[in-house]
Amino acid sequence: MGAGIGAGIAVLTGIGAGFGIGIATSKAAEAIARQPEAAGAINKALLLGCALAEATAIYGFVVALLMVIMK
Repeated sequence: MGAGIGAGIAVLTGIGAGFGIGIATSKAAEAIARQPEAAGAINKALLLGCALAEATAIYGFVVALLMVIMK
């Protein structure tokens, strides 16, 4: 039973990643609206940040799977 609770908590990392990606995307859209000529640089930074945030969610998911499988 403890592994199930721990796995549920580990999967919650997806919530943080979702909020982070949403905030980053909204700020990037605002930045591009203010400086359209910098869109390329803004997009590169946005994609890097989103990839790192999504990696955090994937790590949480893998930890949850390992906790359930290994019991």
